Amino acid sequence: MGIVERLSKILGLSKGLDLEQYLGSEELEGVDVLYKGADRFVKPLSLQSEADINAIETELAKGNVILANFSVIAKQENRMKRITSELKTFVDKIDGDIARIGEVLLLITPKGIKIIKKKK
Repeated sequence: MGIVERLSKILGLSKGLDLEQYLGSEELEGVDVLYKGADRFVKPLSLQSEADINAIETELAKGNVILANFSVIAKQENRMKRITSELKTFVDKIDGDIARIGEVLLLITPKGIKIIKKKK
């Protein structure tokens, strides 16, 4: 059984209705059926400039967890410090949390979600 058939079965589609027709129907416009029932998400975002801070703050305000890849600006130490400082200030204000994971990733959480960190 192929993936389209499996998805059709899960979504309760009849054999006469194609999955593309179902997903393209007007009733579902703006609704992501694959994430039905989810209130919050873990969203990967690329942190390339100061402008990306607003997108991260918006997602945190919606209650989403952010996995920010900062590989583009990782070697620009002063810029990286400025951006992470601004994010840290915002996260503290909303009672969220922030932690570096790996070489080029930040885990940023909204209110009510804390990150367990190892002591150095």
